[in-house]
Amino acid sequence: MIYPMDLAFTFEECTGAKYLQEYFLLGLSWWLTALLAVPFWIFCYIYLSAFIVQIFDKTSQLTGSSSSKLQRKCVFVLACLWDIFGKIWHGYEIHGLENIPDGPALVIYYHAALPIDYIFFISRLFLQKKIICHSVVDRFVFKLPGYRRLLEALCMFSGMKKDCLSLLKDGNLVSISPGGSREALFSDDTYKIMWCNRTGFAQVAIDAKVPIIPMFTQNVREAYKTLGDIRILKHLYEYSRCPLAPVYGGFPVKLRTYLGEPIPYDPNITVEELAEKTKIAIQDLIYKHQKLPANTVRALLERFDVKAKED
Repeated sequence: MIYPMDLAFTFEECTGAKYLQEYFLLGLSWWLTALLAVPFWIFCYIYLSAFIVQIFDKTSQLTGSSSSKLQRKCVFVLACLWDIFGKIWHGYEIHGLENIPDGPALVIYYHAALPIDYIFFISRLFLQKKIICHSVVDRFVFKLPGYRRLLEALCMFSGMKKDCLSLLKDGNLVSISPGGSREALFSDDTYKIMWCNRTGFAQVAIDAKVPIIPMFTQNVREAYKTLGDIRILKHLYEYSRCPLAPVYGGFPVKLRTYLGEPIPYDPNITVEELAEKTKIAIQDLIYKHQKLPANTVRALLERFDVKAKED
């Protein structure tokens, strides 16, 4: 007589079902490790960059060399470091670099969960056009240990309108992401633009009489993701204004940065009209170059597709 327990034992022996839980836990642990490994590597990469800046600072003190010359050499080393990372891990490309003028301009871009695409952009910009882009960043970043000197070396600042205006009038390239941390945390796979009626950048562009260059990076939200859709994290952000949602991922998806046609200075346009015009220009870049809703697997497969999405 065959008992049910005997049948169950035979089934487990034949199929290996008793190991399914172990296989599942092992696979889950490897998956979680992969999700956290690349963000941790980027964390180390940032502090390696900060260490390089300290070396150049110490060299300047010991040799009495010109700080401006050493700064450009330092930026060159950092640009090479991050450009190599972008090429290897994300097959990074940039399209429309000819839209960046030699004179002053304001770059307005979509903010990713982890704006590593922007680091790739300023690195490639310096290597190809020898232009240093002055970047407006969240005040929170300056509070992170060891970041301040690195940010200063890369011409990043948590500037006011008057600071941006001064840089533009001096002939510099300045970049701003009106969405900031809110867009980074709470946008989704539809690449929703979240500016919350911010128009200060438009006022700066009008006052400085400079063009605006819209910018968007394809697949950037598939590379690095955030848990910002959790309600309690939203409440924490609204209360503290600190981006507390953890970032995970690091998927080696294809990243392509697109720079749109410049929006020229128009003395007859209002601040609200210019802000809306810029928002539409970035939205058009998203619709043209990003398949929606976004998909990580598809973005990974684009590493093997030689053609960018054009429709």
